[in-house]
Parts: sequence; C-alpha cells; structure tokens
Amino acid sequence: MFHAQRWASVFLSVSGKDANEAFLCLSAFCAQIKNVHGVFFGHSASVKLEKILRESAASANEETPAVEYAIRFLCLLVEKNCFRNIGLVLQKIEQDLDVQNGILDVTVESTATMDSGFEEELSKIIKKKTGAAGIKMKTLVKPQLLGGYLLRIGSHYVDASLKGQLESMAAHLGENTGGRNG
Repeated sequence: MFHAQRWASVFLSVSGKDANEAFLCLSAFCAQIKNVHGVFFGHSASVKLEKILRESAASANEETPAVEYAIRFLCLLVEKNCFRNIGLVLQKIEQDLDVQNGILDVTVESTATMDSGFEEELSKIIKKKTGAAGIKMKTLVKPQLLGGYLLRIGSHYVDASLKGQLESMAAHLGENTGGRNG
C-alpha cells in the first residue's frame, strides 16, 4: 500500500526551512519528467533521471539546496518504484505546506460564476475572521443550489443556499407537524 502522507512528511522534514522552494522545484521537475518517455523505476532509471535533472538545473543556473532536495527525492521515488504516485505526494506536500504557512483551503459553490470583486471581498472577510495568512479559493458553479452559496473552509460548512434553506424549513415543518393527526 502506498502512503503519500509518509513520503510528503519525509520530503518536508528533510527540506526543512527550504521546503517551500523545494516544493516549487519538485513541481517544476515533475512537469519536465512527464515529457520523458520510458519505464521509470529501479536504480538504473534513478541514475539516468539524476543526470537529466542535474543537467537541467545547471543549464538554468539553479544549484540551491532546494534543487538538491527535489532531485534526491525524485530519484528516491523512482528507485523505490513510487514515482507513479507523484501526483498524490505533491498534493499532500502542498496541503501540509498550506497548513504550515497558515493558508486556508476554501471552496465556494454558487449558482452562477462569481465576479472577482466578490471573491476578493470574501477572501478578505475569511482572512480577517480566521486569522489566516492566505486563502486558496476554488469556485464551483452548482445551479441546483437555486440561489445563494455553499462555503467550505476545511471541514466547516456554511450553507447559505436557497436549496439548503428550503430543506431546513421542510425538516422543521415536518418536526412540528409529524406527531399531529389532522
């Protein structure tokens, strides 16, 4: 069984204070690797990959500790036959970095596309109320909400949708009339 969180924790632990920069390097290298064709596992593939990544870093004049962490991590994943799960690992690293950096993941579902002014204002309000350093906002259009919006901040939900209000009213009316015989 593959454990993306363990790999993410290892990466963050080893890269330490350079974790944000190392994550950016890791993401950039992954984009390059996806263009390379062939089998990507085992020691010989790891050695070939290391050569390619070091040449790329040298040509870009990027030889920092963050680059070194990214190269070594990718080579280890290839050697251990875990590179095929890099998407999950990147996702977990990004989530952990967001937590460390005080960035909230927010999803807003609304009946229509939100304008950028409303998005900015909502971000400001959420930052002020939560004390978050930043907001990563994802918006989804859900016409079935009928009106209003559904807001998810981490594991907390705010249902300000017309559909949610109607369902709540129906449930409340059902409670009040459920025991009566008409």
